[in-house]
Amino acid sequence: MKLTLGFSPCPNDTFIFDALIHHKIDTEGLTFEVSYDDVETLNQKAMKGQLDITKLSFHAFAYAARQYALLDAGSALGFGVGPLLISRKFDQQTLAERLKTDPGSLRIGIPGKYTTANFLLGIAYPELQNKQEMVFSEIETALLEDEIDLGLIIHENRFTYQNKGLTKIVDLGDYWEKLTGCAIPLGGIVINRTLDREVQLKVNRLIRQSVEYAFAHPKSGIDFIREHAQAMDEAVMYKHIELYVNKYSINLGEEGRKAVDTLFKLAQERNIIPAIQENLYL
Repeated sequence: MKLTLGFSPCPNDTFIFDALIHHKIDTEGLTFEVSYDDVETLNQKAMKGQLDITKLSFHAFAYAARQYALLDAGSALGFGVGPLLISRKFDQQTLAERLKTDPGSLRIGIPGKYTTANFLLGIAYPELQNKQEMVFSEIETALLEDEIDLGLIIHENRFTYQNKGLTKIVDLGDYWEKLTGCAIPLGGIVINRTLDREVQLKVNRLIRQSVEYAFAHPKSGIDFIREHAQAMDEAVMYKHIELYVNKYSINLGEEGRKAVDTLFKLAQERNIIPAIQENLYL
C-alpha cells in the first residue's frame, strides 16, 4: 500500500524519516511517496487534506483536526527550542517603548501565518499585527536590508542570526515555558482520518521505530540529511537534530499531550483559533 507523506527538508525531519522511507526498518507492506516542503506549504496542504500523512505546525492543526488525527510519534516538542524574535535595530527595551506608542508601524517577518511560531507571537505580543509572510530562510536577509523591523525565526536560523549582527529580543520558547511549565509544542505528525484504523496505528508504530532506529544509528542517514540541509554545516545540522528530536518524538506521552492541550486552550481563550470539537489524538 502506498501512502503520501509530507515533511520538511530540515535535519530533524529527515533524521526522523530516513529509516522509514529507505526501508531500514520493516515497513510492513507500506511504501511512501514523499513531498519535501517548507512548513507553511505543508500547513496549507494539510488544511486542504492533500496528504495521507504530514508534518504540520500545531497552529495549523487547529484548522485541520477535522481531517487529521495527531500521531504519538514524530512530534517536535521540547524545552529551549522555541522560535526567536530578533531585530537589527531594536532590543527588548526599545521595542517595549515602541509598543506603547506605535505598534502598528512595526513590520514583522513571520515564517507563515499558520506556523506555531506565529501562534506563540500572537499569545506573547497580540499588538504586533503588521506581519509579512516569507520563507523562514529569508527573514534574516530581510532584516539586514531593512525590509522589516522584527523577524520571527525558526529552525537552523537560531544558530546563525548572531553571526549576521542581529539581536535576540525574546525567546518565545522561554516565554512559553515560564508561562505554562510545559514543553513547547512546535510541530506534529498527523494522519488522515479516512484511512483504516489499522493503517493509522501501523504508521504510528513505524514512525516510532524509525525514530528509534535513528537514535540507535545516528550517522546512518547522514548523506540523506546533508542532501536536504541546504549546505548547512554538519555541526549545526546535528545541533538542530538534538534540539528538535527527543523523547517526545518517540512518544508524546502524558506530558506531551498536556503541552498540546495547554497550547490550544490558551489560544482559544485569546481567540487566536476557533474551538475544536474533534478528539485531537489517534
